[in-house]
Amino acid sequence: MTSSLLQIKYLNEMGLGPVWLPVSVNATAPEAVVHTGLFQKQTQDVADVSLAVAMSADADAGVDAEISLALQQTARDAMATATDVLTTPVLQMDWAELQQTVAGCRACGLCAGRQQTVFGVGDQRAPWLFVGEGPGYNENIQGQPFVGAAGQLLDNMLKALGVQRGQRAYIANVVKCRPTDDAGKDRPPSAEEIAACLPYLRRQIALIQPQVIVALGKTAAVALLGLDMNTPVAQLRAKQHAFEGVPLIATYHPAYLLRKPLDKSKAWQDLCMAMQVMQQS
Repeated sequence: MTSSLLQIKYLNEMGLGPVWLPVSVNATAPEAVVHTGLFQKQTQDVADVSLAVAMSADADAGVDAEISLALQQTARDAMATATDVLTTPVLQMDWAELQQTVAGCRACGLCAGRQQTVFGVGDQRAPWLFVGEGPGYNENIQGQPFVGAAGQLLDNMLKALGVQRGQRAYIANVVKCRPTDDAGKDRPPSAEEIAACLPYLRRQIALIQPQVIVALGKTAAVALLGLDMNTPVAQLRAKQHAFEGVPLIATYHPAYLLRKPLDKSKAWQDLCMAMQVMQQS
């Protein structure tokens, strides 16, 4: 039996196949996002099964490694297709369409536990863009980014730059729904969750056309710079980077600074660098 036939047979036996993308080429953008989310969930199930097969292949001589490799390749190809389908309409949206699509997004599993999506807030033509990790408990309830103690510290950081929330600054997150662990506590978003949500942030950046992006924390920095998820923010700060031609400065997340107040001086150095970049732009 060929690899493809083995693959289909195994998928059907596991109740996961056949896999296809139920989106017509004429689907509206919100429909495409919803269907793409379902497709991504289905292909993620395939990836999970293929990983389990791969892990058991050495221990169980009856498991065909060829099936595992075929499943893994199918999952990778399917996820790439789903991402392309999601990204294309998003990158053509205006503000109203983008916000509506985010509000109804089901492109990853984070939608299951949200109370509200957290789209972003501020001046839609702001020279300053601040990007955090994702919503926390309070943000999930209020639908606004950076509320509570971390939000107050961020507001103070903005004031130090001569701007304020809503004026000459826009605040957004890498993911628009709150990531939580099994205990219901906040956690960093996974690489898959970031990949599903990043097209929304990319479109926000394209619409805002900021002069400087300040990445608040490791997750925001590595997501925008396309780096390994384990890259420490300490290796990225105090340097000028770029996201699609826009200068980017990485610094510590306000929540981290609340836990490690001695690093506030380092964050101020990063903000001073951002101000210098802004003056040069």
